[in-house]
Amino acid sequence: MSGLSGHMVDKIEIKSDGDVFHEIFRYRPHHISNMSPGKIKGVDLHEGEWGTVGSVICWKYVHDGKENVAKDIIEAVDEEKRSVTFKVIEGDVMELYKTFKATVHVDTKGENNLVTWTFDYEKMNEDVPDPNTLIEFCLNLTKDIETHHLQN
Repeated sequence: MSGLSGHMVDKIEIKSDGDVFHEIFRYRPHHISNMSPGKIKGVDLHEGEWGTVGSVICWKYVHDGKENVAKDIIEAVDEEKRSVTFKVIEGDVMELYKTFKATVHVDTKGENNLVTWTFDYEKMNEDVPDPNTLIEFCLNLTKDIETHHLQN
């Protein structure tokens, strides 16, 4: 791996149902704007069907105080591991990174559900920071989704 390539992993425990959480990111990402309106402004399906590999989804989100757009292709879905991998193909993230993939997956151990976010990326140049604020955004988004589900 060159100095421009990176791999970042962070985890957060949730009390809400792990299957429901996986289902939201696979089949119902367009509902996330209702669960976290301060972060996600909208999610639209551009090609394919919700939850299927090869489908293209456009996210409108607020990160670091500004509105951003990310067009993703669903690259992989693993029902057994309850994971979804999104590959960013257009948008604000691509101004800083040559490649950017985000995987969200849920592990259940007894009563506990652990949501893991994994980023694999290649920076445009050495001046580009690691996506620390973006992984923090995803962890906070996870908390918002959990709060929404615990309230309902």
